[in-house]
Amino acid sequence: MSTSKNCWHIFFSFEVMLRMFKTNRFLKFLFPKYTWELPNSEKKIYLTFDDGPIPEVTEWVLELLKKENIKATFFCIGENIQKHSEVFKQIISDDHTIGNHTFNHLNGWETSLKEYLNNTEKFKKELLKYGAKKTLLFRPPYGKIKNKQAKELRKRGYKIIMWDVLSYDYDNSLSAENCLQNTLKNISTGSIIVFHDSIKAQRNLKQVLPKLIQQLKENEFVFDKLN
Repeated sequence: MSTSKNCWHIFFSFEVMLRMFKTNRFLKFLFPKYTWELPNSEKKIYLTFDDGPIPEVTEWVLELLKKENIKATFFCIGENIQKHSEVFKQIISDDHTIGNHTFNHLNGWETSLKEYLNNTEKFKKELLKYGAKKTLLFRPPYGKIKNKQAKELRKRGYKIIMWDVLSYDYDNSLSAENCLQNTLKNISTGSIIVFHDSIKAQRNLKQVLPKLIQQLKENEFVFDKLN
């Protein structure tokens, strides 16, 4: 197989695998320098929320997490921090971890190295305006990032945080019950789980997240935030 065809094959496989609830082991093998899960002996799992902060949606998530005494990780978009700074300050006040999700939610596969890095740095500058600690956690929007982009970010000290389980809460063709069951059955010790505190995801999010937390607690899972 030629180099170009081989690259296309990997690209296609990556695109398909990103659509799975449970990240395929082969994908984790192909990209071992990315963090997909955090194996441990304490039944710890990690809730993460992408694309906020968004008024009402993020606030609802924060209220639920406080009620359940859970700490989580929020991969925020810099532009949303700028627009909704009071909601962002609440995330910080509640002692959740912040991660970098670029300033403008860029698709790395469609963005130059320079633009991608500049956008990531723009997020960092926005973050520091509100008293948040510097973060070295980075999640590429859509899970799409070029090798050169990832390599340069790692040089700057960032950890590329992907996921083990994707809830697909943003997919409105998926019923809340299917979203819940498909997410639950794929979670295991060390799973990094993705939800979205966004307008698009809120219908499924608000129906699924409370039930998911309850069932995971009943199964003695322990929630922790990424560091």
